[in-house]
Amino acid sequence: MTARAGAGPLRRLVVLRHAKSARPAGVADHDRPLAGRGRRDAPAAGRALAEADRLPDLALCSTATRARATWELASAEWGTPPPVRLEPRLYAADVPELLAVVREVPDEVGTLLVVGHNPGLEDLVLELAADGLDDTLDRVRVKFPTSAIAVLDWHGPAWHTLAPGAALLTSVTVPRGGIR
Repeated sequence: MTARAGAGPLRRLVVLRHAKSARPAGVADHDRPLAGRGRRDAPAAGRALAEADRLPDLALCSTATRARATWELASAEWGTPPPVRLEPRLYAADVPELLAVVREVPDEVGTLLVVGHNPGLEDLVLELAADGLDDTLDRVRVKFPTSAIAVLDWHGPAWHTLAPGAALLTSVTVPRGGIR
């Protein structure tokens, strides 16, 4: 199975849903911190990306507290983290908003990591994937849980050309970090 043929270099979009968050009383949704499980799972996500050789050239991260903490803990597992851009438009974004942000990425970026939220990220993966290896698409359709990582590969001359159905969903993993 392959993604729809396109002109241009291989590009990789890595989508990371934030790790499990807490729901403290009186705390606004945007400000919710990670739960204990999230603080264990986020570093596991970073290790999984490193072990699979899926480290990004650039990261875009929601400004929500739980997304920023996921990024910080995951990227701390790498020798030298890539540049990160905190992007307020990723919070509570739907597919058109997410695509708009991704399409602004500079052409020299080969692998892009987006750290954000559901349901937008799950919908984005399903919108972009023309096909998937093994049962990856079915797994995302059933559930894209916290700390889930989806990897989409596609060929294109520039990020602004990324279109629905242009990518191949090559992997979906849900790293867990120790005792829950």
